[in-house]
Parts: sequence; C-alpha cells; structure tokens
Amino acid sequence: MAVRDRMSGNEAVAWAIRQIDPDVMPAFPITPSTEIPEMVSTFIANGEIDTEFIPVESEHSAMSACIGSEAAGARTLTATSSAGLALMWEELLLAASNRLPIVLALVNRTLSGPININCDHTDGMGARDTGWIQIYAENNQEVYDNMIQAYRIAEHTGVRLPVMICQDGFITSHAVENIDLLEDEKVRAFVGEYEPEEYMLNPGKPVSVGPYALSNFVMEARKNQRMAMESAKPVILEVAKEYAALSGREYGYFEEYLTEDADYIMVLIGSAAGTAKEAADELRAEGKKVGILKLRVFRPFPAEEIANAVKNARALAILDRCESYNGNGGPLGAEITAGLYKQKVYLNTTNYIYGLGGRDFTTDDAKEVFAAMEESVAAGKEIEQYQYIGLRK
Repeated sequence: MAVRDRMSGNEAVAWAIRQIDPDVMPAFPITPSTEIPEMVSTFIANGEIDTEFIPVESEHSAMSACIGSEAAGARTLTATSSAGLALMWEELLLAASNRLPIVLALVNRTLSGPININCDHTDGMGARDTGWIQIYAENNQEVYDNMIQAYRIAEHTGVRLPVMICQDGFITSHAVENIDLLEDEKVRAFVGEYEPEEYMLNPGKPVSVGPYALSNFVMEARKNQRMAMESAKPVILEVAKEYAALSGREYGYFEEYLTEDADYIMVLIGSAAGTAKEAADELRAEGKKVGILKLRVFRPFPAEEIANAVKNARALAILDRCESYNGNGGPLGAEITAGLYKQKVYLNTTNYIYGLGGRDFTTDDAKEVFAAMEESVAAGKEIEQYQYIGLRK
C-alpha cells in the first residue's frame, strides 16, 4: 500500500536512492543538488543502506569515479547541477561511449554567465548530445517515479546507457509537495539486482574499458550508441507500463493534456507545465480549444510521436527554458520543427524562450502565448518568431 508523505524534490530523489540501495555514490556538492548527497550520506551513516559514498574533490572526479565504479560492476549514481555538470563534460561522453548504465540526478540550474544559481535548462540541454538518456519531471512525484524507473532503463541489455533524471532547481528541488511513496520492498523488487554482462573485476572474462580507438573503429562505436539510444525508446515504455501496474501512475514520452481536440497546443518541459495546465483549464472554461504537451523524455527524442500528437492542431507554440544562440530558436524548438518537417506535418509553429535564470512564468504569460496563436490563425497575422517571454523593456 502506498505511503503518503510530504517531501521536496531533493528529498524524493534521496528517498528513491535509499530504496534502491545502489552500490556506490561519488559526489561533490553544488547548489541546488547538494541536499541529495547530504541525505544519502545520512542514510549510510544511520545504517539504512549499504551504499559506499565517495567524497571527491570535484564534479569531474565524481563522474570519473562513477565510470571506474560502474566499469568494475557496481551499480553507481551521482548528483549535480549547472557548472558541476559542465565540469563533468569530458567524462559524460566517456560514460556513454563505454555503455555504462550510470544514473545522474540533475537538478537543473542555469550556467554562467552572468552568474546565477536559479533554474533554467542550460545545463541539461547543453549535455543533450553527450549520449545520455534524459528524462525530465514536472513535479516531486514525477522525479521520484522517474528515479525508480531509471536503472531498469539504463541496465536493460538492449540499452546499457547512462540516464539523467532531471528536475527544476529550487522550483521542485526545494518546494515541498504531497507525494505517494512505494514500500521499500516493492521498489527493490522492481529495480532488481544488478547483473552486468561484462565488468572489469570478472576474473573469468577480463575486459578493457575506454581503450584508444583507431579511425576504423570510432564511427562503428558511435553507430552502436545510436542504436542503443533507439532501442531505449520501447524499453522506456515497457518499464513505464510495469511501473504503472505497481504504482497506478502512468508515464510515456510525454503527457498530453487537453490536446485531443485542441486547435492550439503549447509544448514545454518541466515545472512550468503545471502553470501552463492551469492557464489551459481557465481558457477551456471560456470555450478556447487549447492544450499542453509536456515532454518527459528528451533523449531519445520522440520526434515521430510528437508529430502524430500535434498534427491536427492549427498552431503550435514551443517553449524553451534555454537559449541555443543559433539565431533561430532554442533546442526544443529546433528538434520539434525538424521532426515535424521529417514527418511531413506542416502547421504554424512559434518558438519562445522563457524562464532564463529563474524568471517567473505565469498563467498570464501562457494565456498571451495562446492568444497570439489564435490571432495568427484567425487574422492571418504572422507571430514574431524566436521571442522572449517576460523580457524587461
């Protein structure tokens, strides 16, 4: 029977880690993810889990230790944010290319500059092409549920890739909400024991991890990574189906909220989806056919599925909590429009940048985006592409 509790997003992640009881956790503190290793180390000190906690001198060292630990056959995880993820950059690519199913709890925070410690998706989106699976949460319940599903996805024999479980810094990481927790024994039975096929400390089958690759091997290795990422798509859904049977909570690549008959759809990631849903509810009460598509899985990117979900809309607003500096929009805008084109789905799309450095995103902001979409269709008026929401004049 589920246990009702009140927890912050960081507490929810730490609680999930306690229930999973991984073998090793190297970590270095950085706001706003610091609470996660603090809480896990407390669980260890109290004898509640057998995890080996490794305090390291930097985030680069944390991911290096994760790679060594996972390569040796130990179930491993870490947590970080912002500049911490950036300092891991080299090691992120090594973890993925070595096909190591590490889990990283990423508490999203903007990257400098200017210096700022508040939420946007600069860190996670900057790492979008490192070969990691990326799963984002709207609220504390989702980040808890995503964390429990992470190892089942990462360790699947057809995947063997690292996973980032992402949540919005301070907005969910430090805000307290009511959530439903599973019993410890159910979580451990769901996650199961880690049984790596190959690992360095297997005396019967020695392997080399991270060797130098000559030119006639690199492309094949990258293709294998790509195939693993593609294989992760059905695995994510299989794991979600099993988790729904256990918890009663359903997950997919994205959540469709009031989209079935929607003329105007907003696409976004993370905690702002809650604000957008509230605005959609209010507009629906006024007779407006609006809906929200909240993306959960950013890597592997579900381009075909998104195209099918929005193809009957009259207009689409794509909101990025990250600047890409490509002169044409944000990363989510670029990927969705490319996916729509590839699937031959042609509709009016506008890319917006919002919430950088923790800037508020309100229901009024969301309503203005919907109003602009409606006006563009009704009056044939062009919307300014690639604009900022809530920019001070």
